[in-house]
Amino acid sequence: MNSQARSEDYRDYQDVALPMTALVRNQPAGAYNTPHTHRHGQLLYATQGVMRVATDDGLWFLPPRRALWIPPEVVHDQLMLGAVSMRSIYVQPDIAARFGGRCRVLEVSTLLRELILVLAGQPIEYVFEGRNAHVVALILCELESARTLPLQIPWPSDRRLLVICNAILQAPGHARTLEYWADQVGASGRTLIRLFLKETGMSFRHWVQQVRLASALDRLDQGEGIGVVAQALGYASASAFSSMFRRVMGESPSDFLAAR
Repeated sequence: MNSQARSEDYRDYQDVALPMTALVRNQPAGAYNTPHTHRHGQLLYATQGVMRVATDDGLWFLPPRRALWIPPEVVHDQLMLGAVSMRSIYVQPDIAARFGGRCRVLEVSTLLRELILVLAGQPIEYVFEGRNAHVVALILCELESARTLPLQIPWPSDRRLLVICNAILQAPGHARTLEYWADQVGASGRTLIRLFLKETGMSFRHWVQQVRLASALDRLDQGEGIGVVAQALGYASASAFSSMFRRVMGESPSDFLAAR
């Protein structure tokens, strides 16, 4: 492979003998990357657009202020919900071990974003010395200190729960009770309560909250007002939405918007 080439094929990155390297890929809305794995750890990040990422364990929605850490060998796919400018980082397995063995959403600081862009401006197989070595060291420091956001949406396998979860994902603002869904899928409310806890580790109410939170963050990132988001997601008031947001995120929606 020509070391100066900027391949968009992730397989061309598997044998690069550097601590990390950057994938640059632009994809249109609706593009789908089928399930695959990497021998590297991956910081899946886009400077523009929103991705939906799925593994066997859950779903994540990633606008530009968030990235997903994916440990080596984890099967995942990607769906582009808008036109996406991907600038992902592959990290050698021995270094990736420092960041844990589970997928998690990381808040991308302004500094981390700029460092990723610097590395993405280098060839796939760049010279690892001087400025480039410092950039890599700073990226690792930023990853170690990055805030983890509680945004995983655990995904079930039971066919009845799949019907329910897919419907809620499509319309998170619809306030439908567990009893309503029990009638729709032909199961008792008690059975669904048990299945949600068994398959997602969450109650039905908590699972719906996670979906609404993910949707809220995307809407806020796109510039929608707090009151508009609260109404769209079925909250009785902006204050009720803000209370949920603060409880889960540790900051108010206003503080979140101010940090954009």
